[in-house]
Amino acid sequence: MNVQTSVNATETRMANAIRVLTMDAVQAANSGHPGAPMGLADVATVLFNRFLNVDPADHTWPDRDRFVMSAGHGSMLVYAINHLLGYDDMDTQQIRNFRQLGYRTAGHPEYGHAKGIETTTGPLGQGIATAVGMALAERMHNARFGNELVDHYTYVLAGDGCLMEGISHEAIDLAGHLGLGRLVVFWDDNRITIDGSTDLSTSMDQPKRFEAAGWHVQAVDGHDNDAIAAAIEAARAETGRPSMIACRTVIGKGAPNKAGSHKVHGAPLGDEEIAATRAALGWDLPPFETPGDVRTAWRAVAQRGAAKRAQWQARLATHPKRDAFETSLAPVDAAQLAPAIEAYKARLSQDAPKVATRKASEMALEVINDTLPNSVGGSADLTGSNNTRTSRMRPVTRADYSGDYIHYGIREHGMAAAMNGIALHGGFFTYGGTFLAFADYCRPAIRLSALMGVPVAYVMTHDSIGLGEDGPTHQPVETIASLRAIPNLTVIRPADAVETAEAWQIAATSGGTPTVLCLSRQGLPTVRTRHTDANLTSKGAYVLREPSGERDVTLVATGSEVEIALQAADMLAERGAKTAVVSAPSFELFDQQPEEYQIAVLGTSPRVGVEAAVAQGWDKWLGHDSAFIGMTGFGASAPAPDLYRHFNITAEAVADAAMTLLRK
Repeated sequence: MNVQTSVNATETRMANAIRVLTMDAVQAANSGHPGAPMGLADVATVLFNRFLNVDPADHTWPDRDRFVMSAGHGSMLVYAINHLLGYDDMDTQQIRNFRQLGYRTAGHPEYGHAKGIETTTGPLGQGIATAVGMALAERMHNARFGNELVDHYTYVLAGDGCLMEGISHEAIDLAGHLGLGRLVVFWDDNRITIDGSTDLSTSMDQPKRFEAAGWHVQAVDGHDNDAIAAAIEAARAETGRPSMIACRTVIGKGAPNKAGSHKVHGAPLGDEEIAATRAALGWDLPPFETPGDVRTAWRAVAQRGAAKRAQWQARLATHPKRDAFETSLAPVDAAQLAPAIEAYKARLSQDAPKVATRKASEMALEVINDTLPNSVGGSADLTGSNNTRTSRMRPVTRADYSGDYIHYGIREHGMAAAMNGIALHGGFFTYGGTFLAFADYCRPAIRLSALMGVPVAYVMTHDSIGLGEDGPTHQPVETIASLRAIPNLTVIRPADAVETAEAWQIAATSGGTPTVLCLSRQGLPTVRTRHTDANLTSKGAYVLREPSGERDVTLVATGSEVEIALQAADMLAERGAKTAVVSAPSFELFDQQPEEYQIAVLGTSPRVGVEAAVAQGWDKWLGHDSAFIGMTGFGASAPAPDLYRHFNITAEAVADAAMTLLRK
């Protein structure tokens, strides 16, 4: 037996270990998707055995290769590999308890639940789009620190479903445009979906689609190890283009009676078919047991990765940019940022500018970007409207990855997913902008930001009917409420330039929560004219104006409507009503405060809420003895002042509502 034949024979057994662990785990859970892991086992084995570098002893090694299972329903492939590699948190008990409460082996791979999982996948298309961000971050980090410290690949396993999802088009186009040569996507071309053959629903020539987007494309037999390896070698040689390798596979390969059928996609094989598969594979061990020689072969992959990591650490130890490199990977230094923000806020309170909060955001970003060494911004083709590019930023291009501003094009969903990938890769604090109404285009990726605890920042401008003439298609009356409904997402709607600066301080220093900044198109006066070093926005809500004596009524407002609430308070004072005004830029942050603080801010008197949006979510803070001034339906096309009057979101309406409550 020659050396290559021996390698292939070993890899066949390594791949069969994946197949057997998968079918055993899915059977034990009576739930799961055996088809993709069994079909992709050969591709994954060749990739790991011959190319991919990871070290289970240090799953955060910055220069490891990234592996993304975009077809997240095939999660057992990831768990089986990580178990075989020897990750210390993926023992046999984890595999035995696949999809069970309290174990790391969730139905879809979840970032943070187990080592070696680079991103949460499951919503199809998110993995490949997130991986584009990882590959872009690798090139950008490389441009700053060179090949000695940053020199790795991003590998993706994607299925037909991933490529049917619309986000895949955005991601593929962006990756091709930016020439991300360190990105390699394996397409699991098994021609099967849940409903049956893919020809039921698609006639797309996927290789031509990738070629049209500027990718290097190959097609191989996904069960021919040497062909797979040759294709990977060729892909790695394509330094200026991302690569797609179309792997013709058999779903559920190894199962004698069910392989190649949609029936093996998302259901256990059953005891009879599992027994037949064991016989066909020559696998005579009990469930969840792996032969010693196979474990040794997989541990050799881990040992190679450990050696690579040791070499990298030796280079880092003597590298002249070591300190800067380590700083780029560390959380944002809140103590470094605080003095700059405090000094900036003091100037704002003194100068009291009247600016749109989208402009105030740009002004705050000048401070953020001048202070942080690794902030990276971008916009979905709305740079001039979102005000996301500060004065010293340079664009990222395929010819120069050293820039710090990404032109994402009209790809909101792809932008949001790429931002997740950049943040997950490490090395950068990243933000991106679009109109708030288009948050729905981003929502699946925003939801994953929150689920994973990835602290990216979404700059969402034109946040209400205040954008005016563009009309109801662009007026996000329901969007703020829907974003507030997402767990672990901080939504901030600042009232002026001071609150906007504080919002950016919160976003930039957030450890495990993404932030959405909802910003106005129209100019707003400075309402915080008395400076305080304390970040009041971080409280979620605070008393902006307190009357002398006991309150008669409390007005609670956000964003552009704080100005209206202050005007209403003046009117109420003329009517003899002692009125407090509360600015509530973030319901989520306010909800985190002690009950005593919440009561002190809101008081016990009747309350009126004011927001140019729908009322959902306000009930908790207003209580029963209350009123709400806002939107009850979609907006309209007209100048902003006309719209506020038309929808009765005025100081007079607020004052009248307060007086009605007081007469009860």
